[in-house]
Amino acid sequence: DMIAKKYRNYVKRSAVGEINVVNLMKETNSVIGGEGNGGVILPESHYGRDALVGVALFLNRMAMETQSVSKIFKQMPQFFMVKDKIYLGEIDAEIALSKIEKSFSNVKLDKTDGLKVLWYDQWIHIRKSNTEPIIRIYSEAPSQKQANHLVQKVKDCIK
Repeated sequence: DMIAKKYRNYVKRSAVGEINVVNLMKETNSVIGGEGNGGVILPESHYGRDALVGVALFLNRMAMETQSVSKIFKQMPQFFMVKDKIYLGEIDAEIALSKIEKSFSNVKLDKTDGLKVLWYDQWIHIRKSNTEPIIRIYSEAPSQKQANHLVQKVKDCIK
């Protein structure tokens, strides 16, 4: 989001899953896409996640200047990610998501796929698993401590 904004662009979010990302990219004529797992999708190459395309883009960036990888990395916004989950057991996933949503009602919410709570420099994504009786919780923030705190806030909503 920060890099897109820096270049006067924007981020469009789809539901999780490569096919969902690709479909939204086609609908919006996106020049690049990807998923949180690092998968890069570059339509000018093809509509599929491709690690080699990601590597080629990075090598191209390196070739533009004579900077080390560490210097390029330090120029990027720095964030920490936490991935966690809550085992549902007797907990109703829809009621849990509703409780979480209510506790973050004063923040920007995106319900494209589960619930994503967005601040300027951090976010939490909460979604029910399609394959296991769990709720997945992902957070990203400027520090590990903040990312862990976001996950704990979500867990506290359900207790």
